[in-house]
Amino acid sequence: MTAETFAATGAASSGITLERKTLKALCRRSDLPGLIYLGKWALALVISGYGVYLALGTTWIWLAALIYGTVLSVPVYAMSHETAHGTAFRSRWLNETVMWICALLYLEEPLHRRYTHTNHHTYTWHVGKDSQISDIPMTFPIWLDEVSGFGLIRSHFRILTQLAAARYTETMKSVIPADEFPRLRRNAWYFLGFYVAIGVAIGLGATWLWWFLVLPTLLGRTVMLLFTVIQHVEMAENSPSILNSTRSCKSSPIASFLYLNMENHVEHHLYPQVPFFALPALHRELKDQLPTPDPGFWRTNIEVLSVVMRRSLGRGTKARTIRQAPHMITDGGTAP
Repeated sequence: MTAETFAATGAASSGITLERKTLKALCRRSDLPGLIYLGKWALALVISGYGVYLALGTTWIWLAALIYGTVLSVPVYAMSHETAHGTAFRSRWLNETVMWICALLYLEEPLHRRYTHTNHHTYTWHVGKDSQISDIPMTFPIWLDEVSGFGLIRSHFRILTQLAAARYTETMKSVIPADEFPRLRRNAWYFLGFYVAIGVAIGLGATWLWWFLVLPTLLGRTVMLLFTVIQHVEMAENSPSILNSTRSCKSSPIASFLYLNMENHVEHHLYPQVPFFALPALHRELKDQLPTPDPGFWRTNIEVLSVVMRRSLGRGTKARTIRQAPHMITDGGTAP
């Protein structure tokens, strides 16, 4: 499929239909659900953060920081994603303000995030076109680098330094309008300055930043990446159909809250203009046209880990409980 004949990946390319009136209702934006979410998230942060405070000076600090970091990091990713789409709030100023705050915590310049993610939706899981695609097929070393957070942190700081130095990659040039680069460069300098200031403050004795920001972010990032890694892994690359390239999972109320309902990931890629609070309703409208969602967060991640470990050991890679592209299934060795 050439660029000239390529149709953007979405509902049309996947053969999914939805009544126009229904879609219009689902796409209706509002400030209220997002503001309610921010209030609940703030309360969860206060409660889990108080656990960190109580655990300071004890071995319980690691568990407390992991819980607080999960409550911090998963919504930071999910909200930065939703605001990058411009669907978290109806008011543009509110959407952009939350996007900037979450982007600072996610470590990615917000306009770079917006443009590369738009490209991800246009060319979902297309090798050489999707700027957010992971290494395919995934092996255990790749999985470990990804879910540990080290790979993402390296990538984000490499991108920030490239933007700050005006060393724009070919990928950047292909997905970001040229007249936006001065803004991205300025923003990158702001971000790098903020992170340096955090480091200096900790060095000068503001250790609360370490216990309530840096350490929880490092620990919670792993949980956040376990949510994101299952979105497309083991699915088909270069397919026009979102049903082949993307995975939805069952979810618990807590996971749905932290992840802003993004476990409905097939649905989100089919209709990315639908806000996070309407995704459960979108799922109900489309469920008869979609594959059954894979198991919940833990079962899907355990199955993915089992598959990538067996691939790395040269063993069969057929998954037992999750959807998997046929060419990812081998009797032994690495999938082509």
